[in-house]
Amino acid sequence: MGAYCLAMALQGTYPFGGRSRAVNDLGNQFVPFHARLRDLMHGDTSGDLFFNWASGFGTPFLADFFTYLMNPFSWLVGVFPRDSVEFPVFLVTLFSVGLAAGLMTAFLGRLHPGSPWLRALLSVGFGLSAWMISDGFSDPMWMWGLVAFPLLGIAYDWCLDRRRWVLGALVVTVCWAGNFYTAAMATIAMALVLLVRVLLDERPAAERVRALARGASMTVTGVLLAAPVLTVSLMASKLSQPAPEVAYKGSAVTDYVAHLFPGGLAGGAPRVSVGMLALLLVATYPFIGRVPLKERFVWLGLTVGTAASLVWQPTILLWHGLAMPNGNPYRASIALTAILVCVAWLALARRPRPKELFRGGAVVLILAACASTAKYMTGGPWILTVAGGLAFLALLIALHRHRADRRVRAWLTVALAGAVFLSSTYTVLSTTRLRDAQDWWKPKRTYDAETRAAYDQLKAADAWPASRTEPGPNGFAANDPMLLAGQGGRYYSSYLPAVTAETLQGLGAGWFIAGRHTNSFNDPVGRAIMGVSSYLERTPGPNGFVQRTAVAPPVVTVRPPGTPLDGATRDATVFARQERVLGAKVYEVPAFVRAGAITSGGADTAFVPGRGWPLKADRPRGAGATFTAACTPGTEAYLHVPWLAGRVQAFGKTVKTGGKYPMTSIQLFPLGTVPADGKVTVKIHSNRGQFIPRNPLGCLDRAALDRTVRHLRATGPERVEASGHGISATFAPGTKGTAIVSVPATTGWRCSVDGGQARAPRTLGGLMAVDLGDGASRLSCSFHTPGLRLGLAASGAAAALLLAVAVGHALRTRTSRSSSRSRRS
Repeated sequence: MGAYCLAMALQGTYPFGGRSRAVNDLGNQFVPFHARLRDLMHGDTSGDLFFNWASGFGTPFLADFFTYLMNPFSWLVGVFPRDSVEFPVFLVTLFSVGLAAGLMTAFLGRLHPGSPWLRALLSVGFGLSAWMISDGFSDPMWMWGLVAFPLLGIAYDWCLDRRRWVLGALVVTVCWAGNFYTAAMATIAMALVLLVRVLLDERPAAERVRALARGASMTVTGVLLAAPVLTVSLMASKLSQPAPEVAYKGSAVTDYVAHLFPGGLAGGAPRVSVGMLALLLVATYPFIGRVPLKERFVWLGLTVGTAASLVWQPTILLWHGLAMPNGNPYRASIALTAILVCVAWLALARRPRPKELFRGGAVVLILAACASTAKYMTGGPWILTVAGGLAFLALLIALHRHRADRRVRAWLTVALAGAVFLSSTYTVLSTTRLRDAQDWWKPKRTYDAETRAAYDQLKAADAWPASRTEPGPNGFAANDPMLLAGQGGRYYSSYLPAVTAETLQGLGAGWFIAGRHTNSFNDPVGRAIMGVSSYLERTPGPNGFVQRTAVAPPVVTVRPPGTPLDGATRDATVFARQERVLGAKVYEVPAFVRAGAITSGGADTAFVPGRGWPLKADRPRGAGATFTAACTPGTEAYLHVPWLAGRVQAFGKTVKTGGKYPMTSIQLFPLGTVPADGKVTVKIHSNRGQFIPRNPLGCLDRAALDRTVRHLRATGPERVEASGHGISATFAPGTKGTAIVSVPATTGWRCSVDGGQARAPRTLGGLMAVDLGDGASRLSCSFHTPGLRLGLAASGAAAALLLAVAVGHALRTRTSRSSSRSRRS
């Protein structure tokens, strides 16, 4: 922990400076999640653990809570002020690293007896492994995986001794509940370690089989106790927007070998370094004569097999729950770091002789020579390899030669600890500097005055559930609404429902990461549909934004009887979709005509039916493609080109767009007010060959929109109420038609009219739609988390089994003690 903090301080990284955001920054989605957790703990937000009214205009939340916020250290956020939310998130990482290193120290002592000080020094290599520094540091929930590895190792050690089965099952539950993703990797790795220990055990085969059976039953029971975490998360994953497809490209041997050395950053291989001390000892292990040949063979086989499994696609899928990770395919490399530390301790505990250490040093030199051409081997890795390798080799040789002199050995251990501290500090510092120097890694904003001002203004204007207060598409963070309060469209999560992504994108909001990060609306019709009465808009000024207000319909509105719902029609343009959901015509959608077009039979020959207008990539200073349209003067022109990558020029201003199908969808955005001649000229410059929609331009009649909003308010409910995971509306008695709830109709919603049977709602444009029948006065909708009931049932069964085993063990113990007293008597 000290080495990590010192490196952060030297680099000026938060919380020790502001130059770098190398710890969970506000551009990361997890700081806003922790801000929401704090708000829930203090009762200062809408929603509850089951539902999140803030993000995506209403989304399920329990899967997010289980996956991102179950690290026990995450709950520290509750004792800090809200504007210091980053600091407890940093502590999640720091405390998890410290606890993991401490538990690994204890576990190594169960593998083989030996000095706790030396065990602790190797455990530092596990806590500050390359996986932690490069992959895990930005995901606070993954830090619990560091804790899970040694904790599960201790639980499986109890299986070998035939004791503490109940406590072991509870340990498994704690690991899986804290973060099931990394706990699954830890369970596989520690189960392999248990298998190796059973193979090397000299007890009869029957006893060894019983140890494996105890481990298996303990694991299954512990996982079932945490079943709600799994069932809810798996169901949410099934209903989520699919992740972008990932093509595995493999890893070069030289790159893989290079990642055994500390201090680098280049990708392309599993990050498995655990420091030069551990690497030297692992390389020495095959040559240590005190280690039985069978033991060397089995442990090295486990190490090589695990290393190979990280770069073979079928086993990569096995490590990651049968799904290729979106991004780094080597997240399971944490498993190899744990195994490398185990092997290093098995070598150090046998007090390797100088000759054996020199042979290990020779192996390290050969590995360094093989890795010398890899991009990973920059200045930091070479300094740590040469200086660190020589220092550790000299200290280990001195430890062996002075093994009989307790005083000298103590001083050498102190020197070894100092070397580990300095090398660990420099490892973190070197990696952080390399990351900060890259173009893609830009310092992110802190919870600064602008962020606090946005939060204060949104809270002051909060009118939920009558209407929404929207942070807008401002990009304070990946999850603005959770960070800043309000009820907006931005939402970034692996569990973002596909219904939510498709609904918002279909109505003109944008998305990133192929729909796994939704954006907010940038047009008045979209805001009216969602009942947004206040929003933030970027503008030059002291805070960088200004708060806008608008007369908005309530979150629950009524459409007349006979309104066609989803499945009845198919709209060609986003303007038609918005109008159908709004229930009124507010746009003109003129013909979009390409200037200088060649026509045949009245049709533009350049247009491709079913695809749209083709655009060629502009050469430097190219003229682009010019389109014209005619609208009523005074209306507001909006353009919808969701997949365009290029620039749009209209009314004297230029808008840059970065669309790319299917990864990035651009919002419907304003061009300007139509002039007196009614002519709209749009020039589009394209970065690449692509297509845009046939009729991407719509001209909004603001007066018609205002009339529609007034009508929706007049015909809407008398009162709208919201609970943690429910929403209700009270109408004038006898109200007929279809109630539209401006919430995406995600799976789990049930609605009833006047206390009748609850049913899943229908949809209008992806929003919830409920028929009020012949006349109604009250609508009630409640969200039920998919998979929760099944998980609770499995957890209850496991708890009953655990209780039965505990009671049975207590009775047997009591009977045995009574029998023993009788015999003594």
